[in-house]
Amino acid sequence: MTTTTKILKALTTLFYLAASVAGIGALVVVGMVFYLVKDLPRVPEPLSRIIETEPTEIFAATGERILLMGGREAIPLSRVSPHFIRAILATEDHRFPHHHGVDKLRTLKAMVITLFVPGKIQGASTITQQLAKNLFFSFKRSYLRKLQELMVSLQIESRYSKDDILEAYVNQIPFGVGAYGIENAAQTFFGKPASELNLEESALLAGLPKSPTRYNPYLHLERAKKRQRVVLLRMATVSFVSQQEADIASQAKLQLKPLPSRARTGSYYLDTVIKRLEKRYGTEVVFHGGLKVTTTLDPQIQAWAAQSVQAGLQKLDRSMGLSDEFESYDLDTAQLPQGALVAIQANSGAVKALVGGRNYSESEYNRAIQNNRLPGSGFKPFLYYTAFEKLDAHPATVYIDEPITISPAGAPKWSPKNFSRDFSGPMILKQAFQDSVNTIAAQLVEQTGPEDVIATAKRFGIKSPLSPVYSVALGTSGVSPLEMASAFATFATGGIHHEPFFIWRVEDSFGRVLEEKIVSGQRSLDPAMVYQVVDMMRGVVDEGSGSSVRRLGFNLPAAGKTGTTNRYKDAWFTGFTPTLCTSVWVGFDRDTGLRDSRNIGITGGRGAVPIWTDFMKKALANEPAREFSIPAGIRLINVNATTGRPAGYFTEKPMQVALRNGQTLAGNIDDLNLK
Repeated sequence: MTTTTKILKALTTLFYLAASVAGIGALVVVGMVFYLVKDLPRVPEPLSRIIETEPTEIFAATGERILLMGGREAIPLSRVSPHFIRAILATEDHRFPHHHGVDKLRTLKAMVITLFVPGKIQGASTITQQLAKNLFFSFKRSYLRKLQELMVSLQIESRYSKDDILEAYVNQIPFGVGAYGIENAAQTFFGKPASELNLEESALLAGLPKSPTRYNPYLHLERAKKRQRVVLLRMATVSFVSQQEADIASQAKLQLKPLPSRARTGSYYLDTVIKRLEKRYGTEVVFHGGLKVTTTLDPQIQAWAAQSVQAGLQKLDRSMGLSDEFESYDLDTAQLPQGALVAIQANSGAVKALVGGRNYSESEYNRAIQNNRLPGSGFKPFLYYTAFEKLDAHPATVYIDEPITISPAGAPKWSPKNFSRDFSGPMILKQAFQDSVNTIAAQLVEQTGPEDVIATAKRFGIKSPLSPVYSVALGTSGVSPLEMASAFATFATGGIHHEPFFIWRVEDSFGRVLEEKIVSGQRSLDPAMVYQVVDMMRGVVDEGSGSSVRRLGFNLPAAGKTGTTNRYKDAWFTGFTPTLCTSVWVGFDRDTGLRDSRNIGITGGRGAVPIWTDFMKKALANEPAREFSIPAGIRLINVNATTGRPAGYFTEKPMQVALRNGQTLAGNIDDLNLK
């Protein structure tokens, strides 16, 4: 075979190979086109319907609609100031009148910059492409979706005039502070219709869509003015205005309309729901995506929660000499104590009610979630569980209430005092817990170490950072009422923790389920040890620092723990039945203690328990009495509260304790070196 023949044969083979590859490539391209087209949304007729989104609806767990959000005011292009039209075109797509949905030069330039300039990604979306995005509520960004957007853009350009496209676009732009569309923005920022916007106002608004939060003129006026100058420079560069006009406008003083109240819902609970939705889906989708959201809220329980907090704080005001029954409330909120309440369904984690302060209209600050306060002795259940797990102690183990000083390595000495300022000698742990004896709590944390106590608290559901110091056992690290309610609900379920949640289900405007809560708990705690702590917390409610629960008329089986911090800055009560767990906090926003008109400090038992009791009596009025289930391996016996020995006929005030299999009472008092 000659060389020429070999070359011809090789070229022939290469030709057929190239043809095959080209054919395969063509098939792939055709396949991709069909794949992309099958999921393309339909372009509406007329185009103005592209911005007609259904309002988002929020429902209670009972099915009733509790909030309707969203809606845009669309206006014809003839009612938009020519200044704004030129400003937005210069900023977003100055070649808009000349391309057919895709700006090839701009796209090529963006590709070069993105590929060859390190750390810089250049966008190239035209106004038509940005408008097309409104038809895609997939909440995901991908190259595939960008291709689909491009194809929709070509459809829009082939069917509608440039004026139709531009009109739809200016009516859907997000400007920040809840303003969508140019008419809404003009009214929000300048208190005038869009037709009356002047050049400087138009340039400011045209600069906001790039980053409505970053350029918010109410928060960052200088930054917004700098962005305005960029828009004006761009307008001059493309000959939409003269340089002189741009310079004059950039120096003009803006007359911004005062920003209205940011309150959107009038509800701490709904604010929490909306913030969580915005974090997952974005503000525009939440307010204009036609979502249907089913929450965990029980409206009646929420109403009772708000009533109980209000009534309880008003009684507290009177006891503190801040008002009387006949005074109108004309004091500044900062001068009055605040309160928070969270109620959680124990066996699911569903938040049934949440109150973040005494008056939402005066303060939207949510103290139930945002306000970490010291829990004081309310933290002790986690300490006692740790002692039962790590020290093999039990409720009848005897300790001595006496002065104690702990000397941590490299840290100051710690000598905690009891609330009563005296000492009672030997007592069983259940008695120490019930009376909230700090010196015995200090002995326990010294033996377990603060790190183990913190690890236990995390297993129960505490999320906030806790300082690994010995005083953590007395609640010296801040937590929120939501965390406390969630963690104590883990006691109510026998050690199965459920993460607290506010949303059962979210659907998009087409009825597709975007998320749905499936209740699943995690057992990370020993049910027998949990019950031992629960039994001690029952003692707090029946006979201890929370016994006013019974005096105020709540008779269902319940358990809980009070908490009071130094100088009475925080008053807590977190308590639960087998079905519902509620945490209540009371205190001042500022660094001030709670004291009554006689200068006597107000404890958790006085400040928080009445609110908790009033709420629980209403919320569980129709609830049958349910006992806490006793796990296998637990036996209940009566003991002497001082010696820890079995109670005899002549034992005064015997105390019932819960013991696990293998735990005995023998030698409790004898093991102590008593003087």
